[in-house]
Amino acid sequence: MVSVGAESSLVRIPKAGELVASQLRRQIVTGELEEGEPLPSESALMARYGVSRPTLREAFRILESESIIVVLRGAHGGARVLAPDESVAARHMGLLLQYQGVALADVYRARTEIEIAALRSWSGSESDLEKLTELVEEGRGLLGDPVEFAKLDTRVHQAIVDSAGSRTMSVMMGMLLYIMDAHNRLYIRTHGPEHELAVDQLAYRSYRRLLKLLGAGDVDSAVTHWQRHLHKVATHMLDESGTTLVEVLS
Repeated sequence: MVSVGAESSLVRIPKAGELVASQLRRQIVTGELEEGEPLPSESALMARYGVSRPTLREAFRILESESIIVVLRGAHGGARVLAPDESVAARHMGLLLQYQGVALADVYRARTEIEIAALRSWSGSESDLEKLTELVEEGRGLLGDPVEFAKLDTRVHQAIVDSAGSRTMSVMMGMLLYIMDAHNRLYIRTHGPEHELAVDQLAYRSYRRLLKLLGAGDVDSAVTHWQRHLHKVATHMLDESGTTLVEVLS
């Protein structure tokens, strides 16, 4: 007799296609199979793993859904390796956030927390400061072009987080910025590019202020300044329109 609750302890055995996909995925993420490299022929893979053609193609479908291979049709077709792409993970995260009804404001709050944590660990290295300085100087020439300035703004925020030296934080930031970039494009389309000039000028001045504080080694003041800046950005972007993640990512 099976006791109540026994069902929850059952272990699901992976299907053969999932096991083959797992083996190929491991080869891709470890670099054994490099980007652009063709996978062995179907007959070779079937013989290697002892599976049927339908099972192998199920493995291919799994890996294609993860965007780490592409299967080309025709005489010169076959499966080729793709490098894992952060935007794929960002789209999945965006879908999950939409499904859970997460507010757009929560995305901005998470961005602030990650960015401020990165600034608190600022090492003061010359390379990080030089990179940020180059981006800010580039921004000067983009004032008046809201679309290009928005792209530059994304790079500034990413560079701040990258300076913390944590790849996990950097990847998380990239995923959040993917969503925020989509929101910014929608905002510009809705409000018109001329609406952004004054805001971009304020952002540029905030960049310069941040650089000055970091260059002086005053990390505490830099953190305080950047918190205020990010709060102003969120207040500006999260207007009374009630824009949702569904609208942003649709």
